[in-house]
Amino acid sequence: MIRPLAILLFALGAIAFAQPVIPQPEPGEWQIEALNDEGWAELDLETGIARGTNGVMFRYGGAVVTAESMTVDENSGEVSADGRVRIQREEQIWSGDHLLYNFQTHQIQAHQFRTGKNPVFIEGQGLRGDISNHVYYATNASITTEDLSHPILKIRAKRIKIVPGKRVEAQHATLYVGSAPVFYFPYYSRNLGPRANNFNFVPGFRTSYGPFLLSSYNWFLGDDLDGTLHLDYRERRGVGLGPDVNYRLGQWGEGSVRYYYLHDLDPNASLTNSISKDRDRFYYSYLSAPFTNFEVRSVVNYQSDLGVQHDFFESDYRQNPQPSTYVEANKFWQNFSLDLYVQPRINDFYETVTRLPDVRLTGYRQQILDTPLFYESESSAGYYKRLFAETNSLPPSPAFAAARADTFHQILLPETFFGWLNITPRVGERVTYYSDASGAGATTHDLTRNVFNTGAEASFKASRAWPGIQNKMFEVDGLRHIIEPSVNYVYVPHPNYAGTNEIPQFDYELPSLRLLPIDFPDYNSIDSIDSQNVMRFGIHNKLQTKRGGESVNLVNWDVYTDWRLKPQRAQSTFSDLFSDFVLKPRSWLTIESIARYNLENGQFTMGLDTLTIHPNDVWSWSLGQYYLADNYNSVPGGWGQGNNLFASTVFYRLNENWAFRAAHRFNARTGSLEEQGYSVYRDLRSWTAALTLRYRQNTGGPDDFGVAFTFSLKAFPRFGLGSDTAHATRLLGS
Repeated sequence: MIRPLAILLFALGAIAFAQPVIPQPEPGEWQIEALNDEGWAELDLETGIARGTNGVMFRYGGAVVTAESMTVDENSGEVSADGRVRIQREEQIWSGDHLLYNFQTHQIQAHQFRTGKNPVFIEGQGLRGDISNHVYYATNASITTEDLSHPILKIRAKRIKIVPGKRVEAQHATLYVGSAPVFYFPYYSRNLGPRANNFNFVPGFRTSYGPFLLSSYNWFLGDDLDGTLHLDYRERRGVGLGPDVNYRLGQWGEGSVRYYYLHDLDPNASLTNSISKDRDRFYYSYLSAPFTNFEVRSVVNYQSDLGVQHDFFESDYRQNPQPSTYVEANKFWQNFSLDLYVQPRINDFYETVTRLPDVRLTGYRQQILDTPLFYESESSAGYYKRLFAETNSLPPSPAFAAARADTFHQILLPETFFGWLNITPRVGERVTYYSDASGAGATTHDLTRNVFNTGAEASFKASRAWPGIQNKMFEVDGLRHIIEPSVNYVYVPHPNYAGTNEIPQFDYELPSLRLLPIDFPDYNSIDSIDSQNVMRFGIHNKLQTKRGGESVNLVNWDVYTDWRLKPQRAQSTFSDLFSDFVLKPRSWLTIESIARYNLENGQFTMGLDTLTIHPNDVWSWSLGQYYLADNYNSVPGGWGQGNNLFASTVFYRLNENWAFRAAHRFNARTGSLEEQGYSVYRDLRSWTAALTLRYRQNTGGPDDFGVAFTFSLKAFPRFGLGSDTAHATRLLGS
């Protein structure tokens, strides 16, 4: 069902065309002149009446009138214009075949008129208004967002009042679809412009919801305050509601406040169990730069339970399944920055390291006086507490807390030899103090750890060009090869204290699919620092060509690995070999590959490969594979069970009105099509609509089927450009 209040939104917007600036006469003067060699204009000094034809222009006080012919009465101030008439004052334009304008009283009249600025257009009869006050009245007017002579959707009103950029008031207004009236408004008034209030509705069905209707009302109070009111109904889950508020305080920052509450009729339909029926979430953000080089930001993410975001805000959950809460203030200078970071825990079902507070002073790499030496540093101090997740199934591990003060200082000597070889030796020292740990899980005592580090990095860049190479098939217009080999050696002797039994683990090393940094201060897992004797080898290749007058990378390839001269426990001599590869054989074809290869057993441990074809705006196809081998190592770096997924997304525009998108995800390990989604898009001139179906096989719960209908007014689009592709769950209302 088409909601009339939402469709009326088409009629609301600024009514203006961007026009070139025309030089104005002196204040109090008016001018009339011909627009071309065939036109002419003359003034009768006795009567004060000017006439012109074959294309003339009249200017006075910021107003410009152009027409095939016109008559100007200097005494009464009335301008009578005929034939392709256009009246412009500032950015406002009115057009018609016959218009009357009084340049003394600024009144305008027309029997028939047209005006508009994409995406809002108006035509009607009986126009009259005051150009100086920007208030206009018309009768028998039609308002639409379709730039066509016969629009499908329009609003007709017997009488309207238009205040451009502010509001429109309509009396006896009727919404028409084609020639059929569908809704009547005895009186209606709303704001104009791109920030006009509007409704959004998403009806649909989902296995875990039943039939549902998600509704929202977007409101605007000036440029500094706006928001959304949500009122949702899910047949199996009940009613959910809450406001979103966005505020802007100028110099003092901007932010958002969001709250959502649901009395869940079936909370155990979630992937988690033993959940209260009263479920809610609260979000707050603030970002400000009140002074030069000073920033303050804060984020609060509260959830009543582990599954509320998973169940009802799928797009947010996929982006960040474990959001944090913090307050941070940064002050920047030329060579230093000071950071204050506070992180409490407000969701006890997430493991969190609280920082109350964490103060950090960073010294950027800087020259020491007039010497060839450079200096960099990083120092921090705070009180930390590691709290483990509390769930209904298992008791949490006991918490522990301690104070920590850490300072790191490093001297570097960058040199260039032979004009091309860059070598940067370095030497540094880190001192970290830990207080006696407290809490039920405390096992460490007061101690001071000393860490010495040294090493050197060497690299060079070489290139060669072949400007004469041409190839139309691969869009090659000359070639240039750039190669950048590098080696980075790091030596850290065994610290006086190391390991989880001696040092409380707050900033600890997490499993990673990529190689972690090996030198300080880039390696920031302070509490996991141990001895190192390693060399990182890397080579970066780029093959460039010219396309469209610009240099582009035809090939961009990084290969790197670590040679551990003295491996730590459970480490091999060589780390996996990593490869980051991008190939663009055509401007519309991209091949990307991120691979991880085990040099010892000769097997790939990770692969992320994608093929993207986007030759035009008619169709595109993206095909990818994500492979991850099992890794159950208990030491840092073990990520557990792997996977082997294939994904495909196809978009095809059938014609100007219809488009289709299909997305699939296949699990090669289980042999199942885990997820499949289909969307059909329809362009309805004033608005676009999409019907989306999705079926998902859940390994930890029942299969999920969903279907939803979304529509977006072109005047006030629901989604940003491409956002429904990047976050396809939004087409299902989540």
